[in-house]
Amino acid sequence: MEIIAAIAISFASVFILQPFAEKIGLVDKPNARKLHKGSIPLIGGIAFYIATLTACLVAFPGDKLITLFLISSAFVVFLGVLDDYHNLSVRSRIVSQILIASIMVYGAGKYIHNLGDLVGLGVIDIGIAGTILTFIAVIGAINAFNMTDGIDGLAGSLALNTFASIGILFYLTEQGSLLALPVILVCAIIPYLAFNLSLVPGPVKKIFMGDAGSMFIGLSVIWLLTLGTQSDAPAFRTVTALWIIGIPLMDMAAIIYRRVRKGQSAFLPDRDHLHHIFLRAGFSSRQSLAIIFSLSLLYSGFGIAGEIYQLPEWFMFVSFLAVFVLYCYALMHVWKLVRFVRRATVKRLRKKQARLASAK
Repeated sequence: MEIIAAIAISFASVFILQPFAEKIGLVDKPNARKLHKGSIPLIGGIAFYIATLTACLVAFPGDKLITLFLISSAFVVFLGVLDDYHNLSVRSRIVSQILIASIMVYGAGKYIHNLGDLVGLGVIDIGIAGTILTFIAVIGAINAFNMTDGIDGLAGSLALNTFASIGILFYLTEQGSLLALPVILVCAIIPYLAFNLSLVPGPVKKIFMGDAGSMFIGLSVIWLLTLGTQSDAPAFRTVTALWIIGIPLMDMAAIIYRRVRKGQSAFLPDRDHLHHIFLRAGFSSRQSLAIIFSLSLLYSGFGIAGEIYQLPEWFMFVSFLAVFVLYCYALMHVWKLVRFVRRATVKRLRKKQARLASAK
């Protein structure tokens, strides 16, 4: 019932919200950094939050934990809408995100404290200090998914993979009480992706999720990861969570590192994200989406496999760090790849032109 509700309400919300968004100016207009055509309604995030809210009220009637999740999500969606409208300052966004995170930490009493056996010397439990780590994790997750929202379908596809992976882990460990939540989120996002990728015929040609959507996704991810790893009977280990959000996490960390090295603000907008690099290399938007989404599937697949086969946590952690180092190294030398791809593309076009000329 809740699955049908999530999909149907998400679809319906888009059609209902679209004329209002255009009327009040909740649209994304092209500029130097945004190269799309025309004004695109920023209603995706609002639509799949409404769908999630409705489906959760059906699936979890009277559940205090889910109610707090929905309340914190409402605040973050509202914050995102304000940011879409007025382009809020970094300081106001971060302060607001900290206040929203306090609902999970102090309202629900959920925070990251059990880090697992990351170094092979026993379980690391940082106790109440985990509240600080949780605030950092909330801000990190929200902004990590916000940074991936740069080409059509990317943030939604990465979120789809993350929520589906968490759902698989809940299912494998028979966490039936929570399984419905990631399933609802998956179903709520699918209609958005269909509209965002222009797969739905009709009056609504394209929509964006806006900051409301990317922030909602990031908050939902950290709620689910915390619930999945920090309960008395965890559904999966903390190190597995790193692999499930590997691409957004690594991209954000690498970008922040490069900006800080240059003496720039960590939250300064630029065009140095992974998807921008693929675009500069000559790949189309859809090709870049397919490649990055495939990489995210590999990351989460490895994390799930490590959980199923109970690979040592220290091994999973060291492997993650090694992949991150390789990721950063590749980005630092990506100009070589860009130059190679461009040369190969030019050669391929010249050969094609030569064949056409000889055929004439």
